[in-house]
Amino acid sequence: MKKIIISILAITLAASCSLEEPLRVQADKADIFGSEYGVQAYSWSLYGCLPGLSSAPIAESGVVDYAGCRAMNVYYIDGAFTAGHETSWSWDDLRSVNYFLDGLADKEICKLDAATTAHYEGLGRFFRAWFYYNKLKTYGGVPWFDHAVSSTDFDEMYRDRDNRDVIIGNIIKDLDFAIDNIKTTSSIGNTLISKWAAYALKARACLFEASYRKYHDMSGELPAIPEGSKFTPSYLYSQASSAALAIISSEVFTLNTDEGVKGAYRDLFYSEDVLTGEVILALGASDAEKAYGEANWRFFSGSYGNSYCGSRAFINTYLNADGTPFTSVSGYSTKSFQEEFSNRDARLAQTFMGPSYKIKSGNNNVRMAPDIVNNVAPTGYHIIKFVLDSSWYNDRARNINSFPLIRYAEILLIYAEARRELGTLTDADWAATIGKLRQRAGISGGLFTRPTTVDSYLQQTFYPGINDPVLLEIRRERAIELFYEGFRRDDVNRWGCGKLMETLPWIGIHFAALDSPVDVNGDGTADYYFSTKNNSEVTSLYKNIHVKIYSDDSSEQGLRAKANPAGGFDLEYKLSVNRKWYDDDRQYTYPVPANIVADYQLRGYTLTQNRGW
Repeated sequence: MKKIIISILAITLAASCSLEEPLRVQADKADIFGSEYGVQAYSWSLYGCLPGLSSAPIAESGVVDYAGCRAMNVYYIDGAFTAGHETSWSWDDLRSVNYFLDGLADKEICKLDAATTAHYEGLGRFFRAWFYYNKLKTYGGVPWFDHAVSSTDFDEMYRDRDNRDVIIGNIIKDLDFAIDNIKTTSSIGNTLISKWAAYALKARACLFEASYRKYHDMSGELPAIPEGSKFTPSYLYSQASSAALAIISSEVFTLNTDEGVKGAYRDLFYSEDVLTGEVILALGASDAEKAYGEANWRFFSGSYGNSYCGSRAFINTYLNADGTPFTSVSGYSTKSFQEEFSNRDARLAQTFMGPSYKIKSGNNNVRMAPDIVNNVAPTGYHIIKFVLDSSWYNDRARNINSFPLIRYAEILLIYAEARRELGTLTDADWAATIGKLRQRAGISGGLFTRPTTVDSYLQQTFYPGINDPVLLEIRRERAIELFYEGFRRDDVNRWGCGKLMETLPWIGIHFAALDSPVDVNGDGTADYYFSTKNNSEVTSLYKNIHVKIYSDDSSEQGLRAKANPAGGFDLEYKLSVNRKWYDDDRQYTYPVPANIVADYQLRGYTLTQNRGW
């Protein structure tokens, strides 16, 4: 697939970043749309609209609450972001898609039969829906363009933004058409868009918009949503539920339960061959085709990566193996690293480096502790979900593990959440969705009936406004199952939980004392020497494992030793800048870039800005 995309881009188009520039094509339009070969070749170029193997596993870096990093996205730094900063107001992907759709609609040059034309139109409309779903999440309402705009049609090009109803309504229309007309139901590695991918994107988009409208005050939305809008939360939850149910009922997909190489969960992200039983749409890696990712380089480098690492607040939400909350255990706050990973949800040790983790170094498999010393994972919760367990990959972009963009697990989570929000989730639904996910994770309790008790830790730490124990557990499950796959920022936004971006501390592992060697994984070798001293002041025995601890009042970025009321210390990672969520909630949508607004004004047009910006 990678080879096809690269070669066809050379003969199709070089798309403009602006709506004003005319599209430049190197092949005659009739050559593209006059045969299925040309249409198919162009359609392959549209896959460039999807994220790449290098970017997908790190999409959440610096933009989520539950994982620390060395450099927070400027969007969440106090006073650092304005409408003058460049954002993602780019339309080149849409121009490519609409050029394709316009060509298919031109009966003078497109000679394909009706069913074949509809198949490719469905494919194009999937990518248009994908484009506009990302725009909806970013800006809310934006101008809707259903054709390639002429560079001389200023009134069309400089239209004001359409409201959210127009965008979500057209996303649904495009995806319904794709569902009805895309003939692809499977492909090698499921790397091609299928009707199931269209169902899944519809479920995803409708769930996002349903909950965004439920958990936000939409009365001041710009552009305004029309009175009497049919796109109510209830309507959209129903659309999400129905789309998810179509996939579930088809029985085409199922959860991967084969323990395989690294476990049923982690193998989904470890394998070069896509596990198509669960994965609906994937980015396929291939050593033979030189299609590589760089997850190891990102997650094992203290310089190239961003020091991505989990926070203890999130680690605490993983259930015990018997289905009870970890935070219900006496003394949970002072559990050692080894104790934290004992008898827990299996996904914990398949997502983060646990005490028994081994990595291949040369010809040997060696125990490795989370890399705090080199500032790779400063909290001690070192992410391994997307990496290969060989140090050979750690300093190069050569990962050959594929990445799932859409998984059946997400569909189960969408169905459970939408049904619960509609008030129709049954015990049978619970067992078939959340129960199945937890059963795969080795959890034995609470699989078949809905919970009746609120987990106070989960509620108070993450979702204080939610009193429904079932909804809380669905949110717990979603965060754990989909960790760092690119969903958390959208979830925090749609649930109206943006303040977590500022307030959730990045707490790390617990340790007993400063100035004392720490063997975190129990292999008999000291891993860390936490000290407020500088490295030059530490005895030579511990220089190689010295970790600098800064005082609480220091302005330096780095680790603090936070005294635990029950004894000992917890690491805490602090930035040298302040994370910030503004009280007016402006950060739920990006501003339209100031230069774009100014360009409209210069030409005598108006472009509505988002509130707060």
